[in-house]
Amino acid sequence: MSSNATSPLALPFPAIPDIAGCTRRIARARYKSWDRCDLTLMTFDEGTNVAGVLTQSKCPSSEVDWCREHLPQGKARALVVSAGNANAFTGRRGRDAVEAVTTRVAQTLNCRVETVFVSATGVIGVPLPIDKAEAGLDAAFLASPCSWKDAAATIMTTDTFPKGGIATAVIGDRTVTLAGIIKGSGMIAPDMATMLGYIVTDAAVEPGFLQTMLSAANKETFSCITVDSDTSTSDTVLAFATGKAGNETLSSFEDAGAYAFQSALTDLCRQLALLVVRDGEGAQKLIEITVHGAVSDSSAHRIALSIANSPLVKTAIAGEDANWGRVVMAVGKAGEPADRDRLAIRFGNTQVARDGLPVEGYDETPVAKHLKGTEISIGVDLGLGSGRATVWTCDLTHGYISINADYRS
Repeated sequence: MSSNATSPLALPFPAIPDIAGCTRRIARARYKSWDRCDLTLMTFDEGTNVAGVLTQSKCPSSEVDWCREHLPQGKARALVVSAGNANAFTGRRGRDAVEAVTTRVAQTLNCRVETVFVSATGVIGVPLPIDKAEAGLDAAFLASPCSWKDAAATIMTTDTFPKGGIATAVIGDRTVTLAGIIKGSGMIAPDMATMLGYIVTDAAVEPGFLQTMLSAANKETFSCITVDSDTSTSDTVLAFATGKAGNETLSSFEDAGAYAFQSALTDLCRQLALLVVRDGEGAQKLIEITVHGAVSDSSAHRIALSIANSPLVKTAIAGEDANWGRVVMAVGKAGEPADRDRLAIRFGNTQVARDGLPVEGYDETPVAKHLKGTEISIGVDLGLGSGRATVWTCDLTHGYISINADYRS
């Protein structure tokens, strides 16, 4: 299920310190026939607040339903993540598994069941085996605390490297830390969040305001990535604030340090989002697409995604073919306002088209050189207004087919 070869775009896992009020443990639930840990348990001290963004899929998993029901109460004591089984499209059996897991944790921690959050990732249509989940939980509670890197590796499925990030902010006289881990490689077009991502901070933040800030950060980051245009049934990002830093609790942008915290949260979300694209199944190149001059930011966003999700654009870049006409095609089919005779396109720093025509004396050599790199930049100017957006994707290679043709094996 997971490729043996690490993505050539992989980045090393950063040094992430412990966050006061959060403990991580991992165990083998053996959801699949593999010899690796596949259950992650995070426990949080009392007083931890939570916020989240969840998939917009109309076929969400039982875990997503559970989170959606209980996020409004704003408190968290635990998180359980199961890898290898999505527990999606499993009917009442899927819900029973979620209730069994959350009840087991709540009884062990002596907390309210609604403060236990759950996620699952893997094959769709197979109920999460309750006996394995409970055995895994029992083992996790007995396990020694683990590192962030071990937790990040345990939530992986087709990922080729563990993904994490860190950011800090100053609130009053306190420096607060934000740590995050994420998994995701395929079925990436979140339209709200991403695969499975978890952020923990020692800052004190009211849950409603934490939700406001996470939603804002998501709009600029997780909602701006795509690997294959497929939105998962399980996409979840949860943010937990333990309050252990001792700062004055943030409740609005009028509070000192609120904008600094928002900036740090957005920075961390962007780090995590780009790591997912760097690990896109079969990816060899990271692609940044910037659209400006659109009639609105939302229009620019949809045009950028049209380019990013085009198999013809992605395969051309995989083949290092400077076929910018495919970008023209993707702009034209986006269903958004565009004027052929105002359109301008660049690859890297080289302008290739302007005012609906190839630039005079166009030389493909610098474009071809740019496409041989691992980080590709495409710019589009519509010449209609001030709307702009940036999205990130990866190329489409034979590796994507190889991974997904035998995903269940």
